[in-house]
Order: sequence, then structure tokens, then C-alpha cells
Amino acid sequence: MKLTIERGMLLKMLTHIQSVVERRNTIPILSNVKFDAPDENLSLNATDMDLDIVETVPADVEVHGTTTAPAHTLFDIVRRLPEGSQVKLESTGDSGSLVLTSGRSRFTLTCLPTEDFPILSSGELPYNFNISAGNLRDVIDCTRFAISTEETRYYLNGIYLHEAVKVKEPVLRAVATDGHRLASVEVPRPEGAEGMPGIIIPRKTVTELRKLIEETSEDIAIAMSDTKIRFSFEGTVLTSKLIDGTFPDYDRVIPTANDKVLEVDTKSFADAIGRVSAISTEKSRTVKLALANDNLTLSASSSENDLAVEELSVNYKAEEMEIGFNSRYLQDITQQISGPSARLTLADAASPTLVQEVGDESVLYVLMPMRV
Repeated sequence: MKLTIERGMLLKMLTHIQSVVERRNTIPILSNVKFDAPDENLSLNATDMDLDIVETVPADVEVHGTTTAPAHTLFDIVRRLPEGSQVKLESTGDSGSLVLTSGRSRFTLTCLPTEDFPILSSGELPYNFNISAGNLRDVIDCTRFAISTEETRYYLNGIYLHEAVKVKEPVLRAVATDGHRLASVEVPRPEGAEGMPGIIIPRKTVTELRKLIEETSEDIAIAMSDTKIRFSFEGTVLTSKLIDGTFPDYDRVIPTANDKVLEVDTKSFADAIGRVSAISTEKSRTVKLALANDNLTLSASSSENDLAVEELSVNYKAEEMEIGFNSRYLQDITQQISGPSARLTLADAASPTLVQEVGDESVLYVLMPMRV
């Protein structure tokens, strides 16, 4: 293999690719990125056996071929090369090495056989549909903060994507929960998604996908089975295994009988939570909400008996009550609400609270209270 590629283009590919590769690998080939130049394009492929990414860009290919090289080492080299420089890559099957040349710099990297590189992207994926990049970004942003990091409850370590019905209309719904909070978002069901299985997309896949689609405006092509999912767009293909588990019946924790309604300016509310919670260094950073007629008092205290109090004018007509929340969880939710007003629908100090943006029924959050 022999080719030339612009440093910026190669760096962008390696930035995406190398984050999939684990720093510590018991299988040597998984530390490498696979190069494939079958025509006038260069494809890079990396995998951790659960997640696989292939990215393809045009390149000046003199000799077609394929090889592998250490992903993180290659990334560290290329990011230190001068901006705008040309990078020459050359390998021969005999030497088992990849030579990278740029200007007066020359690096020789040890390669491993391409035959050892695992292939994850094969297999039949019977369900196929497209979703706009904007909708997919919204789905991820509205839910990923609620993904559990508790490995013992592995079935909560991802986003549950499934068909649902909302007011007799079919929707594609994404749900994530860690047991303390729940996030749910809906978009119109794309054509081709009918009959799809309910799937759990792993946390790492969600993180890598969100980085990849940050700047794209193309529709994302999604193909899936009940064990695997593939996202394709702009020369990039991300394939992932799915979490083999059953997502809990989340409908049971979404309150339907809460009768106390609080409407508040989103930004003022979020800023006030941030200010009063700064008084506490405890991990939970509990913030107490005291509700009276059109008035909300937020307060927090520390173990040293420091106290912070702030009042807000709100829309609240129900009976007086007090309720406590983990301030970080409450801020995570308010940060996802882009509209000017947020609605909290409450029952009592011990029951879950429903949080939504005023005027947007497609996204909802459920937050468990804390004892205050």
C-alpha cells in the first residue's frame, strides 16, 4: 500500500477512530487501526469487538493494499505534524511495517497481519430506516445524561429505542434511566421502522455516535436486527452490538395522577439551583423547594450549617408543600429544556415529579425526590 493524504483529513479520521480503541487490550490486534486502500479512497477501521467504526475519505493512492498500525501511536504522531502538511503512508507485506513520511519526519511502525483483524459489520440487518441528523442529536442529548453507569444493572447502561403510540400516532421513543431519574423523548416513527424490535444501545456507542454526527446535516441511515445496529452517513459506518437484556417497564414510574403544577422560567430556575447548591460540598447536594402561592423558595445547607436561600416568582396555585431533589440531577434536566418555561407536576414530598417543557409534549423527565 502506498498513498498520500492531507494531514488534517487523516487527523480527523484518527480522532474519530482512535476513541473506539481501548488503551489496554489483551488482544494485540484490537490496539491497531486497519488501513484499506482498494481504490482512490482510504478507509480506516477500528473495533473493540462490541463497537466497530469505518471511515472513508478520498486519497491519492499509488499502490492499492491493506495493513494495520497502532491506533493511539499513529494519532499522537499525526496530531503533532504541521498543519496543512502532506502525509505519505507506505507498507509492504514483506517488512510488516508502515512507514509514515511528512516533510523531514519519518516514522516506522510495526504492523500486525490484517487477517487477524476482526470483522463486526457482517450479518443481516432486516430493519432499515432514515432519521434526520437533527432528530438523532435531539434524541441523544435529551436522554444520555440519565443512562446508568452501574454495571450490575447492565440493562440500564444504554438508551432503550422502540416503537410506541402517542395519541394514536406511531412514534419512535428513546428512554434512559438510572433509577433516580428517567428521560423519554419521541420523534415521528420513520418509514421502515414498523415492527422493529425494542433495542438497548450501549452507552459507549451513544457517546461515539454523538461525536460523529456533531457537524453532519445528512440523514442518518439506520439498519438493525435484535442483536446489532448500524449507523451510516457521509463516508462513516458505525456498527455496534446491542445490550442483551430486558429494559424495565418504565411506564410504571411515570406519574399520571400528580395534581400540583409549577411553571417557572427555565433559565432563572437553573441559575438559582446552581447558586444555592454551591453552598454544599456533599455529593448529593440536596436542594429544597418550598412552594407557596406563586412563590418558590430554593434552599440548601452544608454540614457546617452554612445556608443558601433564593426566592423566585413562579406560577403555582396549589397548596403549600416542600420537596427535596439532588441538585445535579435537577440541573441535568433543566439544561435539556430549551424553551423559556418549564413545568413541574408534583404529588407530594415522597413521590416522583414529572418535568416537561411548556408546550412540548414529546420530551418528559421523571425525577425521584430526596428526603430533606
